[in-house]
This record gives sequence, structure tokens and C-alpha cells, in this order.
Amino acid sequence: MNSQGKTSRLGMLMLLLLIAEAVLILLSWILSAMRVDGVRSLLSGEGVRWFFGNFTMMIASPWLAWLLLLMIALGCLQKCGLIGQPHTSYRDRMALRITFVFLVLYMGVILWLTAVPHAVLLSSTGSLFPSPFSRSIVPLISFGMILVSITFGLVSGRFQTFAEIIDALSFGCRKGAPLFIFYILLIQLFESLKFVF
Repeated sequence: MNSQGKTSRLGMLMLLLLIAEAVLILLSWILSAMRVDGVRSLLSGEGVRWFFGNFTMMIASPWLAWLLLLMIALGCLQKCGLIGQPHTSYRDRMALRITFVFLVLYMGVILWLTAVPHAVLLSSTGSLFPSPFSRSIVPLISFGMILVSITFGLVSGRFQTFAEIIDALSFGCRKGAPLFIFYILLIQLFESLKFVF
């Protein structure tokens, strides 16, 4: 499927989310006017204050941070040429070997921070779930992907300047920008449903 088709489908989903939010606003007003127990209107003073006063807090969640980090990592991975391209040259093969060494070292550090007794990323009871490790698993994966991508890009010669590395890091955010809008609409509808009901 081409990117145009993906964008149009995502656009349709965003339109459906906007329609659902509008329906919820009207439904909350009607149900609260009918004095249905446990229903609050989004058009009341309380609802308007809630919407404007909590909007930033609603979208500023770990989900947004994870989405941002994954977009950066996936974009960098794509831009460095590690995936989706044949690696036939000597320089590419050498870059793959060095990247593999960096990946093993990174995984070794993560293992050291989680597997030894009294490891830093374990919980106070010594378990992995829940723990600082489980709360940071998406950033750890993202940082690993970024490390691998930049290493491969530098060794293979695809990244020759710092500006090219920055461009690779921002590539995923540029390409995935519609997902951020989708996220905002989705989280707003979810939080609105929680407020109304």
C-alpha cells in the first residue's frame, strides 16, 4: 500500500474520531438535560473548564513519549539504510559487523542493569515487572534502534555530517506527523468518554 493510501485511511479515521467527539458532546448535553445519573455534560461550565483546563495533561502521557521515541527510532532506522536495501559492498558488510558488536554491547549493558542481584533497573523487591525496567522498555528499545542506526550510517558512509544524523533523527517525526494528530484526537475522545460517563 502506498503512502497516499495510508494517509487517506488515517484521515478517514481522524474524521470518524472528530464525528464521534461531536456526537459525544451532543449526547452528553442531552443525557444530562434528561438528568441521567452519572452523566456530565461537556457543554456545561464544568465540562468546558475540564476540557480547557486539562487538555495538556490529557495528551501529555507516556503514550505520547513512546510514540515520539518510536517515530524517531523507526525513521532513523529507515534513513540509515540498514533495512530495505541490499548490503553487498565491503563497507556495508563491515558496517553490519560493527553494528552487531554495538548491539551486543548495548544488550549486555541492559542485561547487567537488570539481571545481576540488586540491579539498578529492578524494583525494590528484585522483580522486573513492575520496575524501572518495565516502565522504560519502549525508550530502551528506541535508544537501541537509534544507536544501531547511527552506527551503521556512520560506518557505511551514509551519514557523513552531523546534519545528516539530525535529519535522520527527525525523518520519522516528519513522516509520522499524521500519527500525532491521530493520537491527540483519540486520547481526547477517550478522556471525554471518561469525563462524561
